[in-house]
Amino acid sequence: MVFNKRQFFLVLLFISILCTVFAQRIPVVGILPFETTGGGVSAADAVGITNQIVTELTSWGTLNVVREEAGAEYIVRGTLSRQGNVFILSAETIDAGSERRLNEATEQAAAIRDISIFSFCTKIVENVPLPNYLLGTWQSTLNMPDGPVVCIIEFISDRTVRVERYDTWEHRQNNSLRYEGYGSGTYSYAGYFSRRNITVNSQQVQVDAMASVTLNLQETLPEQTTVNQNRLGLVFNSDRNSFEIAGGALPFGRNYDGPSVYPSASIGFTQFNKIRR
Repeated sequence: MVFNKRQFFLVLLFISILCTVFAQRIPVVGILPFETTGGGVSAADAVGITNQIVTELTSWGTLNVVREEAGAEYIVRGTLSRQGNVFILSAETIDAGSERRLNEATEQAAAIRDISIFSFCTKIVENVPLPNYLLGTWQSTLNMPDGPVVCIIEFISDRTVRVERYDTWEHRQNNSLRYEGYGSGTYSYAGYFSRRNITVNSQQVQVDAMASVTLNLQETLPEQTTVNQNRLGLVFNSDRNSFEIAGGALPFGRNYDGPSVYPSASIGFTQFNKIRR
């Protein structure tokens, strides 16, 4: 078969996309049987909790979940306990190769059935390198009355962030201030195979992933020198070349002059489009 020039480049593009997708390997996570500590909880309760966690993580489609240490790259050890009228579920996640502790997680409720397994699972794999659809450089542009405000941000595989541009903006008494900032930071990411319902600001929203972002910025308005946003819900389009932050934002300024300028007092970047891989 002979390809013309256009077909050749289309084939190269297709191969590039496939390599990008399959280069993000699926990690193996070992969920060890949860133990009980103290009184008020039974071995059967711990078995039930372990089964729920395994079922939840398996349903994401972005992890290989096993129930043992052998072959696992990351290990989760946890306990179920009771203090007074509160049931406490806690765990730590370990890198099996280095035995380094990645993070700890805790959830509690007045009854075992009320413990949020989904929320707990997002915490215990927060630093496990799941297939990461945030990788690449993204841009958000918001058109304000005096011109566009822009954010260009790159998410890197080592969980660091490079901020190429982060405009901050303020409108007060018919005057506006604008600064073109830049900087760096870190992030965490937990992605799911299908959309899940989570509670954000007392409202149920559907998301594809959760992320936390910490940025250290320069040349910005004083209140945006540090941006620290936790558990942001992300909704990707089908091609994963754009996403929206559900129920949150990366803040960039304030409007002090009412809805004639902008509908709300606090303003942030919420809609991002991928501009570079």
